[in-house]
Amino acid sequence: MAVPGIFKKYNEVSLIKRILVGLVIGIILALIIPGNEVITLLGSLFVGALKAVAPILVFFLVISALCNAKTAGNMGMVVVLYVVSTLVAAIVALVGSELFPSVLTLDTSSMVEQAAPEGIGEVLTTLLMNIVSNPVDALINANYVGILAWAIMLGIALRVAGGQTKEVFANIADAVSKVVRWIINLAPFGILGLVYTSVSTSGIEIFSEYGHLIAVLVACMVVIALGTNPLIVWICTRKNPYPLVLRCLKDSGLTAFFTRSSAANIPVNMELCRKLGLNEDNYSVSIPLGATINMAGAAVTITVMTMAACQTIGLSVDPVTALILCVLAAVSACGASGVAGGSLLLIPMCCALFGIGNDIAMQVVGIGFIIGVIQDSCETGLNSSSDVLFTATAEYRQMIREGKEVRMGHDAFSADELS
Repeated sequence: MAVPGIFKKYNEVSLIKRILVGLVIGIILALIIPGNEVITLLGSLFVGALKAVAPILVFFLVISALCNAKTAGNMGMVVVLYVVSTLVAAIVALVGSELFPSVLTLDTSSMVEQAAPEGIGEVLTTLLMNIVSNPVDALINANYVGILAWAIMLGIALRVAGGQTKEVFANIADAVSKVVRWIINLAPFGILGLVYTSVSTSGIEIFSEYGHLIAVLVACMVVIALGTNPLIVWICTRKNPYPLVLRCLKDSGLTAFFTRSSAANIPVNMELCRKLGLNEDNYSVSIPLGATINMAGAAVTITVMTMAACQTIGLSVDPVTALILCVLAAVSACGASGVAGGSLLLIPMCCALFGIGNDIAMQVVGIGFIIGVIQDSCETGLNSSSDVLFTATAEYRQMIREGKEVRMGHDAFSADELS
């Protein structure tokens, strides 16, 4: 079979199946021939590629998102719900991480000894100095706080630019995202190397760490899906939120769980909104918008993984710094890449808040890809189902204020009655 044919066959197999195969092969090889440098190199190359592309991805993704952002019309309430729920998700993840800390096995041989920040003053000073860092230097040294700050300023400044200029940045962001997809497409080989190295060094017991981390992540997402999100809906409507919550999880969340793509689930969400009788002029804007900025699941992943990095190297996190982490996680989650595992590439940005180097942060990202078979599916299911949930909540809230009848989660009215 020719080389192009082999690549075609390889790409026809789903990424989840390829990652599982790489995981199993890595374990078997570690038990049979531990200490092989060539196999270990696969993991090092994968982490190195991620370290190289992540700063560029964040920089151009944020610039493109801001300069090309369209106004949401009367979708102000929906946007507020998206942002609030994402911030609440980060707070839930922070609490979960504090209650059930995760300690990972990482290679810290190249790490400069890290001391905990001495109070909020030192944290804010470091944060502000990173913000005003030279943008080229920020990109070279993976200073994600500086990258984010300059990207935001340039993105806002470019909003007045011409359409062709904006299109250039959109094309660059798409091109960098495509490169990320190429790298992630090779994740099975990288994960093979990472798992091989972990099992060779620490034994099969390493998977108890991963199991604990998955449990914390999934538990936080369940609390958000069945706890905080319904609470937000109830605050807005003062009606029992669970019929709507459960319908969104059943009709949207399950599909998104298996497709692992919020963008691919947009048609499913549009159809669910139509069945719920929502105003098409509203949901035709809010659903695509939600697939981009409504990222509660990503906020959970970024926060839990960042806290795991801190807990692994023994950094204590004071309450004010923890709040800054939640805000930064929520902001970075809103800019998460549309590719599978895209939220993982934003973990170094939050790690930088605590002075955790790129070498350590990218090892955490690598572990994220290992557990991503479960984590990314749950994350996408939560993100996508919330798009419909909060679109409906905003519309139901308006209807209640106008004195109209609302039956939460049922086909109680037609689009014509709402027009």
